[in-house]
Amino acid sequence: MYPICSPMPPAADSLSGSVEHVAASPHARRIPGEAGIWVFIFGDMLVFSLFFLTFVYYRGQDPELFHRSQGALNQVLGALNTVLMLTSSWCVATGVALARRGWHRAVARCFGLAFLCGLGFVVIKYFEYSEKIHAGVTLTTNDFFMYYYMFTGIHLMHVLIGMGVLAFMTRYAAAGGIDARKMVHIESGASFWHVVDLLWIVLFALLYLLG
Repeated sequence: MYPICSPMPPAADSLSGSVEHVAASPHARRIPGEAGIWVFIFGDMLVFSLFFLTFVYYRGQDPELFHRSQGALNQVLGALNTVLMLTSSWCVATGVALARRGWHRAVARCFGLAFLCGLGFVVIKYFEYSEKIHAGVTLTTNDFFMYYYMFTGIHLMHVLIGMGVLAFMTRYAAAGGIDARKMVHIESGASFWHVVDLLWIVLFALLYLLG
């Protein structure tokens, strides 16, 4: 059985000897991607951790307001966006695994599918924002919605940047010739997208589910 992102047998793609050697060696253990991307990721996660702690603190100051405001969110749209983000991360993880085998066409398809999931996330978020604004719920309605718009808006910017990364990786992989250096770039982009997914899961739990 071949990977779902690959509608043709693996033999259809050329293998990269250097990548195959790295993937096959049991001693070739390393942090995926470039060191610089992990510095950025840890810094980004630190900032969002402060956001999350701030939200939890002020929620504790007025739990009734936050609980009542949470009830106004569309949990169906939030859950759908969570499914899209999880699916996109699965596509990216599959793409990285295929890249290590040199199956560049299948890798491009996986990243392309992940990009479409990201696009679906943006479209749903547009309708969710529109729904709230038309109902008169804005950034200044109360503290809950101030945090809601700020945190989800900052995350949305991450999604848009990540989509740019996915679009680049799709073209990058489709060009073929996945060597060790190219593999590092692919892993770096994939690591960023996984963080975008992780941040949304935490936001979904805090904003939509925390009781």
